[in-house]
Parts: sequence; C-alpha cells; structure tokens
Amino acid sequence: MKMTLRTLAALLGYPSAELQAHAGELRETLRSEGMLAAANRDRLEPLLRSLESDDLLDLQAAYSELFDRSRSLSLHLFEHVHGDNRERGQAMIDLGQQYLANGFFLEANELPDFVPVFLEYASCLAPSEARETLGQPAHVFAALAERLDKRQSRYAAIFHCLVALTGVRPEAEALAEIDQNTPAVDPAEIDEEWEEAPVTFNNSGAHEMGGPTGVVAKIRASNRSVSREAGA
Repeated sequence: MKMTLRTLAALLGYPSAELQAHAGELRETLRSEGMLAAANRDRLEPLLRSLESDDLLDLQAAYSELFDRSRSLSLHLFEHVHGDNRERGQAMIDLGQQYLANGFFLEANELPDFVPVFLEYASCLAPSEARETLGQPAHVFAALAERLDKRQSRYAAIFHCLVALTGVRPEAEALAEIDQNTPAVDPAEIDEEWEEAPVTFNNSGAHEMGGPTGVVAKIRASNRSVSREAGA
C-alpha cells in the first residue's frame, strides 16, 4: 500500500515538470503494487494521460481553478470536518503531534491536514494501520469524489481510489455534515479577497507540497531499492 499511497499523493500535487516526466512510472507503480483493482486504475488513466500530454501551464491553471477557488474542493481535510469552527486549530495541532509521534517531520510550510501530506504520512504506516488511518476521513474523500464527479474532473478518480482503499462505506449523515461544514463560495467573493490582499513575493508558494513535493523522488528511490533487493 505504501507505494500506491505515495503515487496518489503525487498525482494530487500541483502539476510540475517532474510529475509530467514521471507519469509513466507512477502508472507502473500502481500496476506493480496491485493494491487497486484494475477498474480503479483505469479510472486514473484520463488523469495520467492528461499529465503526459497536456501543456504544463494549462494543467496548473486547471488545478488552481479546482482546488484554490472553492472551499468545497479544498485539499485540507479539516476545512470539511470543522469548517470555521475553533476546534479546527486544535485538530491541526493534534494531527501534527500524531505525525511527530510516528517519526514523521513536516517542513515549516506544510500543514498536516493537506491531503498529499496525510497520504504520505499514511504510507509510512503498517498496511493495517494505514487503512485504519485512511478510513477516518473516508467521508471527506467520498464527498470530494462526488463533487469532482459533478465537475467532470479527472481528479475525482483519486478520491474514488482512496475510498476503495479504506474499505469503508461512508454514511449519509457523515456526508451531510461535510456539506454543512464546507459551503460553496461564490468565485466573485474570492476574486474580491485577492484584490484586497497585498502582493508579496517569496519562495514559499501556496503549492510547495504540490510542486516539487519530493513524493515522486521517494517513489523512484523506493522502486530502485526494491529492484536492488530483487537482484541481490
């Protein structure tokens, strides 16, 4: 399950030249580990082919349009679980402490509830523990899969795969609570916020975890390790 989770984390990151260059390796990793049924791997094909063939700037623009312009598609888990509730901050601290307890250290610009970070953390756990950990936000994954399906987005496949990996069937009540916590935001309101925000330039972009996340490199390194062991 480790390599499958790292591959899904990479696919959910902000499109980069590195991700494009190694899309074929990600496909092969999913096939070789065999944690996903063929039907779910096929679901990911449109996204993989798009990464391989589409213009990078177009991919990045589409990604930002999806995940940056609507709270209902936020890639931060607690946005859906707690919304603007004050419990969100404590939940973030608790999750970060859980990571530390398991030897998983975050960089300063990473939030623990960012889905690619969460998946990479789960990939470091034993398979049974990883499945249990993934099952906790399964209702969030299911809600995102449904919302992305409505937008006919290729990214929906990632969340369908995550739900399949958990083996959990989210309850209707849990999904309804997600809808209550993450209301849709009028894009005009977001545009207004951007207009009011001061412009700053630094090296800690909003997609540090999504650009060169290091996930692709870790997948390649793990694959090389497996190859060496096989040849030993």
